[in-house]
Amino acid sequence: MTVTAPRALVSGASIAGLSTAFWLGRAGWDVQVVERFGAFRDGGQNIDVRGAAREVLDRMGLAEAVRRQSTTEEGTSVLDGAGRVIARFPVEDPDGPTAELEILRGDLARVILDQLPDRVCVRYGEQIETVRDEGSHVEVTLRSGAVAQYDLLIIAEGVRSRTRDLVFGSAVSRRELGLTMAYGTIPRTADDDRWWRWYSAPGGRQITLRPDNRGTARATLAFTSREQNLADLPLDQARAELRRTFQDAGWQADRVVAGFESFDDVYVDHLTQIRLTSWSKGRICVTGDAAWCVTPLGGGGTSLAMVGAYVLAAYLSRAQFAELGAALARYEAWMRPLIEDAQKLPPGTPGLFYPRSEVGVRVLRLAARIGSLGVLRKLTSRIGHVARAGQALPSMNIEQNVR
Repeated sequence: MTVTAPRALVSGASIAGLSTAFWLGRAGWDVQVVERFGAFRDGGQNIDVRGAAREVLDRMGLAEAVRRQSTTEEGTSVLDGAGRVIARFPVEDPDGPTAELEILRGDLARVILDQLPDRVCVRYGEQIETVRDEGSHVEVTLRSGAVAQYDLLIIAEGVRSRTRDLVFGSAVSRRELGLTMAYGTIPRTADDDRWWRWYSAPGGRQITLRPDNRGTARATLAFTSREQNLADLPLDQARAELRRTFQDAGWQADRVVAGFESFDDVYVDHLTQIRLTSWSKGRICVTGDAAWCVTPLGGGGTSLAMVGAYVLAAYLSRAQFAELGAALARYEAWMRPLIEDAQKLPPGTPGLFYPRSEVGVRVLRLAARIGSLGVLRKLTSRIGHVARAGQALPSMNIEQNVR
């Protein structure tokens, strides 16, 4: 009797979706990945691999490939009002402010994409239109009109997932944090170093510059506002609002704003945590930011996506067809403690780290200066200790001779 491999549809081809497809393919599943963008998305901002995700990366056999794509960042520095360095946090801790493994989002996604097993197929310019869970299978209609049946649908579309909202509806809880962040690439100058530079200005504003491995610099403009949500605006309008918001911020605000107007890869986000009481519904589940977005304030989003992908696939690899529900429950039970820990933010966040007054900015800089001294620096670096599991990763049944 011929045994048919289980079939999964993964919606979303960024880190969470590609990692899930990688592991399910290794476990012997036939996997279709659909991505609404027309082609692979290169570039993106600096991300890192922390905590249990480093072990996942080792098990993927991709750690050295990631190291070769390093952004070359040497540490994190905090600046004063004149742009002078007042505190430094070099790479001493693999999970410090600058992690041991720093890479551009697109580079990490490409490393995973290039090593997907043959059982995985990725289709760009395609997305889900309708979903029907028939109990024994999930029937999905795609934008192209194609209709197909799968044993499992995995939604990995990100924080503003359309398919998640279609399936889970009012069960999706959003916590807006009142912080807008705009990311983009700008030309590198001779004055740029290999450090992640943080500059804070009154009005809840912050500018950061980071090195990359492309001869450019990666910049962020962030500001607190409960009223403004630039992510909902057309990009040209968002750029104009950024220019107005940062016109008197000082340091390299004019350079960053001008750079954002010259490059097309600017991405604006209004930080929002996602919470669901359950990450699965019948033969449909969510993972990554679509399930639990922790935002950059929580940190470790990429690492949590990679760990979640592995844990989900591990429990599915050991389940029979009739046990998919139990496998999804085990995945959720394993991941919940990590996610709840990452979503707990210090009281007063984000205002605590994005002060509106001049006095508040001076206090923040003083805290950074003190935190960078001697033994205190090791304690301060623990802010980056996310995605550290208090339990061993579950074992996975790997199909032999899988590429």
